[in-house]
Amino acid sequence: MAGKNVVMFGPPGAGKGTQAARLVELISVPHISTGDMFRYHIKNGTDLGKTAQEYSNQGKLVPDDVTIAMVKERLGRDDVKGGFMLDGFPRSVPQAEALNGMLQEYGMPLDHVVNISVSDDEIRSRLAKRASIEGRADDADPAVIQNRIDTYKSQSEPCLGFYEEQGTLRNIDGIGTIDEVFARIEKVFQ
Repeated sequence: MAGKNVVMFGPPGAGKGTQAARLVELISVPHISTGDMFRYHIKNGTDLGKTAQEYSNQGKLVPDDVTIAMVKERLGRDDVKGGFMLDGFPRSVPQAEALNGMLQEYGMPLDHVVNISVSDDEIRSRLAKRASIEGRADDADPAVIQNRIDTYKSQSEPCLGFYEEQGTLRNIDGIGTIDEVFARIEKVFQ
């Protein structure tokens, strides 16, 4: 099985969480979701959660120093020594650079950045559907959705060039059924 230190990447609503859950089964590594970490902190009313909620409600990213500290602590745990799946981080080039530093410090190379590509119209459609099914308020407001798309394009998308230069970027067409998209991802690990 090819490299097991993986970042799942793509715009909001691309299906990262769904595909990451399947991929961690395939490669037997912990699924580290910053979204899950934030939701935990928000639900439990921690200081981090309150900060994250303020930004999330506006469709903005949580400040780097908060997110980086949280991820660094998680990657320092013993259960990730055999590999990990990061979902929702990095979301900016400074975060990608910070991740590189963490991984060098821990002696863990990044093997793959699996980028699920979908169009803006597909993102809008998927987020509206997710809002009605899961009741996620951050997916219901078209203005917030557009802000999330714009934020992704201006802050997160530049990471693709960063990882392309490092030779770790794996672009995956995100259109099709969950099984079709996963079959494309599986090929990276064969």
